[in-house]
Amino acid sequence: MTAVRVMGSETEFGIHAPSDPGSNATWLSSQVVHAYAQLTGERAAGGSETRWDYTDEDPLADARGWTIPRHSAHPSQLTDRPQEQQDPAPELTAAQVALEGAALDLDDGSGGSALMMNMVLGNGARLYVDHAHPEYSSPEVTNPLDAVRWDAAGDAVALATVRQIARNPSMPGVNLYKNNTDNKSVSYGSHENYLMPRQVPFGRIVSGLTPFFVTRQLICGAGRVGLGQDGSGHGYQLSARADFFEAEVGLETTIRRPIINTRDEPHAIADKYRRLHVIIGDANLSQVSNYLKFGTTALVLDMIEHGTVPELSLHDPVAALQTVSHDLSMKVLLRVDDGRRMSALDIQELYLQAAQKHCQRSGAGDEESGDGHSAQVLRRWEEVLRQLADDPAGAAGQVEWVAKLSLLQQYRDRDSLAWNHPRLGLIDLQWSDVRPEKGLYYRLLSRGRMERMVADEAIARAVVQPPEDTRAYFRGQCIQRYGSSIAGASWDSVIFELPGDRRLQRVPTREPQRGTRALTQGLFDRHRDAAGFLAELLDFHP
Repeated sequence: MTAVRVMGSETEFGIHAPSDPGSNATWLSSQVVHAYAQLTGERAAGGSETRWDYTDEDPLADARGWTIPRHSAHPSQLTDRPQEQQDPAPELTAAQVALEGAALDLDDGSGGSALMMNMVLGNGARLYVDHAHPEYSSPEVTNPLDAVRWDAAGDAVALATVRQIARNPSMPGVNLYKNNTDNKSVSYGSHENYLMPRQVPFGRIVSGLTPFFVTRQLICGAGRVGLGQDGSGHGYQLSARADFFEAEVGLETTIRRPIINTRDEPHAIADKYRRLHVIIGDANLSQVSNYLKFGTTALVLDMIEHGTVPELSLHDPVAALQTVSHDLSMKVLLRVDDGRRMSALDIQELYLQAAQKHCQRSGAGDEESGDGHSAQVLRRWEEVLRQLADDPAGAAGQVEWVAKLSLLQQYRDRDSLAWNHPRLGLIDLQWSDVRPEKGLYYRLLSRGRMERMVADEAIARAVVQPPEDTRAYFRGQCIQRYGSSIAGASWDSVIFELPGDRRLQRVPTREPQRGTRALTQGLFDRHRDAAGFLAELLDFHP
């Protein structure tokens, strides 16, 4: 009974080339991956990339017990094959064609320079092109504080690529934004993943999570100027993603987005684990909001697994999701199917109280004898809810939507700006710029107006080092130590290609909490080359 479990994040960054606004977004995103490869040297044999191993991926498997036929699936759902095979080759401008082979000096030795779409990083993460966006998928961690740390490492990776591209005068400058929409009806995701026992019925997950997800935006919404998918409605709302959801439960992630996603792709031992793929969250820069997003969700999942989650069913959850997002007063009452009417704060309070009782019974929430993480999540959760109820403006240092609203309101008051004024939309965009000298969030952070939970030094280490208590350690160390002998990798495999050996050696890593530093560091330290490492590994099974 704890907030500790295997979890991770995925962030698609908004991308823009101000000097070349007509640039193909897929090409630009590939240049982001190219830039990081050049910067780090984390590239496999042959001067190309470490390929992603799609062997065990099955994105059309539905947790409700069926598999969608490939011919009826939307192309965006076919994530079990390389991106360059999913989409036709991008139509590049003449300038882009000229730049592609030489812009970043990444010629592959064959006279050309194919678009680089994927990297597996030495910190155990993945950096790749997801349709028209660069995406950073964090390594697996085991607690919400580490989830914040390695998610923030992805922001640092994004910044490093922007800096690297800017050093090359032949390339158009690229800006990256940690946000969720272009406010022209397009949304891109910030996803979470949580490992759960397979035996928990999926219907129980849906019923336990839906009211929580509808109201969770109170504590971890990133805020957004504009209402509706195209942002044309005048106003401000709590969540950047809420208006893009159209279903309660479903398999899709880019169309008919559901509150509860049913993708059944565990990336682990399939009959033991379920990977809950959460697509409803906002991309958070605020460390406290991000921490609460992971920590409270982990606690609610623990309550679902132990049968202590509140029994609550909302009437029309999709409409309720958007009602909560549009209600800055946080006082609008939502209709509950048993006849009650409750505010979003009431529902969050109900979940908090259930979590407190749940952790008290197990001792997990005790500051002294518990796991430490559960007690801190409970304390933060309670503090933020109390602040939102008593004086929402006082939560600006922790809750991202409040902090952004406070900043925007200063501009509105000073210059008498209506919510539809274009300047406010530009301020919203500038909030999420990954460059500290430009991003408004980072300016507030540097002035002590946003609370830190993870030091910059710890984030910098997470950029180059994997977590030590999951299989990410094994993956990251293999990339760092034996990169020239790695042909491919995935969440549950590392594929070796030894010189002179015509066979590929695929090492499965289906147990997420093996391959840790405690289990494998000695093995790594004993072998400077991949051949000796693999020879001993055959008997070791990390």
